[in-house]
Amino acid sequence: MVNEVSFEPDLYRGTAGYYDRFRLPYPEAMITNLARLAALSGHGRLLDLACGTGQLAFPLRDRFTEVWAVDAEPDMTEVVRAKAIAAGAAHIRTITASAEELRAEPDSFELIVIGNAFHRLGRAPVAQRAYAWLKPGGYLALCWSTGPWTGPQAWQRALDSMLRKWQDALGASGRVPPGWERARQQDPDREVLSRAGFELSGRHEFSVEHHWTIRELAGYVRSTSFLPPSVLAYRAAEFDADLTAELSRHAAGGRLTEMVSFAYELVRKPTPA
Repeated sequence: MVNEVSFEPDLYRGTAGYYDRFRLPYPEAMITNLARLAALSGHGRLLDLACGTGQLAFPLRDRFTEVWAVDAEPDMTEVVRAKAIAAGAAHIRTITASAEELRAEPDSFELIVIGNAFHRLGRAPVAQRAYAWLKPGGYLALCWSTGPWTGPQAWQRALDSMLRKWQDALGASGRVPPGWERARQQDPDREVLSRAGFELSGRHEFSVEHHWTIRELAGYVRSTSFLPPSVLAYRAAEFDADLTAELSRHAAGGRLTEMVSFAYELVRKPTPA
């Protein structure tokens, strides 16, 4: 069995405002596709686990009579709570708890979604708990999106290099545990889910072209766990100046274009024979 890598529980402290403003929304085509394949009744309960600021809870909320938005970071759930009040979405319930400690009744959710976070959780125990929480025939969706530094373009390679340089300079290289990708390569998510009893239902991918400004990218970086505002601290202005100098040479009309990849892995809790 592969040893899981542990992430510190408060890596996103102070990022919620940036996370909500600068993280890209999941495309409507993906949300619609997920709702169709999960055969939502319109009367069930949704669990958005490790919800961030509700990037999945809000676009899915009208398809459920109750939504649980759960995150271990109180800053995140506070933003979700404020957004729910502003939207008049009284059926969104915010809970500050880790996925490993959340209490929920068996067979109580029609759909569970986890956005860009399964690798940060105790995958095996969370998969087992999610299996128990789902109604028979219910679905779990692991949702993902790529970051702007992961692509092949010159500006993306330059951004990736610059971010690594700043992590080293600020002593932040260890905030994301080394080897976390290796654990998932050696024991893929779908294998973890299969051992928990889930039936695999397929992976679905969507691509969206997005045009960034350098200012938006600076905000996005502040939404990350590896260079949040608390780490940039008094060197934030210096970082922004370096980012502008590095990326301006690549910007066309002040914009940097990428093809963002979104995807979700869908699994199902089987119904009794």
